[in-house]
Amino acid sequence: MASGRWGWIVPDGLWEIARPLLPPARVRPQGGGVTNIDDEAVFAAIVYVLVSGCAWRVLPPCFGASKSTVHRRFVIWSKAGLWGRLHQKIVQLLDEQNLIDLSRAVLDSAHVRAKKGGELTGPSPVDRGKPGSKMHVLSDADGLPLRVGLSAANTHDSQALKPMLSHFHMGANPTRANRSPAALQADKAYDIPHLRRWLWGKHIGVRIARKGIDSSERLGRRRGVIERTMPWLTGYRRLNHRYERKPGNYLAFLGLAAALCCYKRCLKLTMQDTV
Repeated sequence: MASGRWGWIVPDGLWEIARPLLPPARVRPQGGGVTNIDDEAVFAAIVYVLVSGCAWRVLPPCFGASKSTVHRRFVIWSKAGLWGRLHQKIVQLLDEQNLIDLSRAVLDSAHVRAKKGGELTGPSPVDRGKPGSKMHVLSDADGLPLRVGLSAANTHDSQALKPMLSHFHMGANPTRANRSPAALQADKAYDIPHLRRWLWGKHIGVRIARKGIDSSERLGRRRGVIERTMPWLTGYRRLNHRYERKPGNYLAFLGLAAALCCYKRCLKLTMQDTV
């Protein structure tokens, strides 16, 4: 369901969650007061870029802000960590409704071609050595993206496990505060002895496929949720390729996409409960 002026691109209620998280508006250097920008229109324009995959320079004029203004505000908001905070706020709302399933978490990655190079890119082993990056996703047992990350394409998947799981806990629900996943599901790329010991030390069960022992068919039955999550994210066309030279900007779009995935799931589940 969507409504309002920008309801055709921004899900109903999302702006109300995002607005309190915005950084303070900048003041003009000449002392002319706060820059006069319609924040809601800029937010809708950024969502449009993510969804459509269009370049900033071909942004439609219907948003009422110049392309440079929208891009500048996107950079300001990204540096302020808006998209990560929005994502975590929505995850918190889901957790408050007992809609996060931490009976297990699932970790996986996907390769993305980096059209313009930049930091956190490297020769992709699955794309004939062309420059690329990897998006890393940690989901709950139902495939909801709880955390996202970025690395160079030639970074081994196993190196993302600790950063994605470190300091992770769900504390929104006071009856289940500081919860961690009961177990971690991952493929054979993460089958490293010291990582298994690290997870055990955090009291997280290990459901990592063992090299030369576990079949891919057995693993596939459990990994279906994360293989569904990746298309959810890459369905936002701006993520199909990495056009941003600065990794923080691509990670910002990835965080916004994760927030949208979780929020749309929240709306769907809430509507089912009210039917």
